[in-house]
Amino acid sequence: MDDHAQPEATGGDTRAPLDRTLLGPELAREAGLSRLEVIDDIGSTNAELLRLAEADADSWGDLSVLATSHQSAGRGRLHRHWESPFGTSIAVSFLLRPRNRDGRPLPTQSYSWFSPLAALALREALAVCAGLEASVKWPNDVVVDGKKISGILAQLAPGAHGAPPAVVLGTGINVGQTEDELPVTTATSVLVAAGRRVRREDLLAAYLAAFGRRYREFCAADGDPDAPLAGGRGLWGEVEDATITLGKRVRVELPGGQTLVGRATGLDAHGALRVVEEDGSRHSVAAGDVVHLRPADGGYA
Repeated sequence: MDDHAQPEATGGDTRAPLDRTLLGPELAREAGLSRLEVIDDIGSTNAELLRLAEADADSWGDLSVLATSHQSAGRGRLHRHWESPFGTSIAVSFLLRPRNRDGRPLPTQSYSWFSPLAALALREALAVCAGLEASVKWPNDVVVDGKKISGILAQLAPGAHGAPPAVVLGTGINVGQTEDELPVTTATSVLVAAGRRVRREDLLAAYLAAFGRRYREFCAADGDPDAPLAGGRGLWGEVEDATITLGKRVRVELPGGQTLVGRATGLDAHGALRVVEEDGSRHSVAAGDVVHLRPADGGYA
């Protein structure tokens, strides 16, 4: 596609609020959600769900979901602002109170796998709904053609009635933006990447279903990222296969101005990135410790 051409406007994205009739109780049941609420406009789905989880824990159980057509105060990692024109994106947050088959809380060290699990679920939904081949850019982005189509942000929330902490997991997805509406040249949208419009409700429904299935499998495996899941692979291996960062020379910017340059060789058991410097020094870098990560030779992904 020519860099300045706009994709053909076909399909059902009309920049209206999300259609609640397509996102009702039946979808929630099929996806295994305990609650699904859709709001036309909100400051931040993560912030609101954090507030609700603390204020009314009994009404917001495991796999509760809050989604919106537009958020005006969305935040990514490190409090970076995130906003898009009304009706062009999806913002959706999950409340997770993870327990295994026996009802025991998952070990909190497994929580670091929720963001990559969400990335795999979105990757699946983009393939089904838009025919797009997406990859994971460590630590929290989903990319298509080397450009960011989605960002994922996990935050801890108070546990209910003395239980371990809950997790609020938010995802922002660029769906209907034209090239001119994208905030940076390293971003893309479903419309731009696929060359056609995809109904946001269909993409959201597919994402909810894929996430719900994968999340329940992971919880049933007691949060073990190496345990074989329904597809025969463990979450750890599946995430590594999908992560475009691996095998590349990367530049990792750390707090305090520190910089680490080396080859990204894999993920460790907690989802941290393994980096080997040219002198053979080995490091595991946790997502929460990274300010920026880019290919050492330039580019975004």
